[in-house]
Amino acid sequence: MFIRHFVVAALASTFLAACGPLSVVRINSADARPNNVWVFFTVQNGDEPVPGLEADDFKIYEDDGLVSWFESRQVIQNPEVAAVMYTLLLLDMSGSVAESGQVDAVIDAAHKFVDVVEQSQRVAVYTFDGSKDITPVVRFTEETSSIEYGLEGLRVYRPKDPSTNLHGAVVQGIEELDRSLDKDKRPLKFGTLVVFSDGTDRAARVTRDDMIAALDGASQANHEVYAIGVGAEIEQGVLSEIGRDGIEMANDTVGVSDAFERVAERIDAQAKRFYLLSYCSPARKGPHRVRIEAHASNKAGRGHRSGALEYEFDADGFGPPPDCDPTRPPTFRLDRNLQPAVSQPET
Repeated sequence: MFIRHFVVAALASTFLAACGPLSVVRINSADARPNNVWVFFTVQNGDEPVPGLEADDFKIYEDDGLVSWFESRQVIQNPEVAAVMYTLLLLDMSGSVAESGQVDAVIDAAHKFVDVVEQSQRVAVYTFDGSKDITPVVRFTEETSSIEYGLEGLRVYRPKDPSTNLHGAVVQGIEELDRSLDKDKRPLKFGTLVVFSDGTDRAARVTRDDMIAALDGASQANHEVYAIGVGAEIEQGVLSEIGRDGIEMANDTVGVSDAFERVAERIDAQAKRFYLLSYCSPARKGPHRVRIEAHASNKAGRGHRSGALEYEFDADGFGPPPDCDPTRPPTFRLDRNLQPAVSQPET
């Protein structure tokens, strides 16, 4: 699987229509002999991700001097060489859903959700009802083709406990996301939890405070959490507590599909805001300040926006032999994960 970087003309125009500079934020960086430099960062225009930028859309400066293409040989590497992105979809299959005639609409919506999100990352699906534990439909370790069969099996699902263990499901969903990400050897890890429910917690197996603590921890671990609610029972305030990064409300089953689709498109777009820029530095000794400028415009060449990030690296020991290969995989360290530098806006 790979992260596809492309720009649909209509979306590109939307991304660049908003006023203001681009936000370019460093997530991680690394350098290694002979003179390789890697920078992993995001590019956004306000709240909107900016996908599809190529290597020539970036300018590299060291100590305020533009590094020539001939020296840098800069490339955009596939982010998946250094980063892993997982999304866990958690479906409420309590009695209020299973017995209300909503199941088919939820399953159809989940199919469409997976079709979108699996283009950019791994997807797992779990269910919950009033039981103590969430139930796997398809795990991250299974083939994505298994999701179709797993979801179809839910059409005849009957809950073991018709109550709703919403708090406990959220906590376990985060734990499962963390366990799966921890198994991956890549140093940069990004997780998304999407919770669908039609009601509040009725089982009281886990307290609200414990759920909030787990959500706070997820935010610190660079996870995003979205919530989708349907029906009159669930309160928007409860949904907002869970969906720290976005919520969608559907009044009935007709709106469920649209709600799932909006969240899926948001997750997919967020995945495409990541860039891994690799280049060969001309520096050979001592500390240097690097500045990465991003430049973007719509298909017509209008609506130009730019932004930059800056940070320092040490070039002691740099210099061939051997020759620098800009396509070499990065050497990010786990203990340096997620230390963003301040974005430097441009006009």
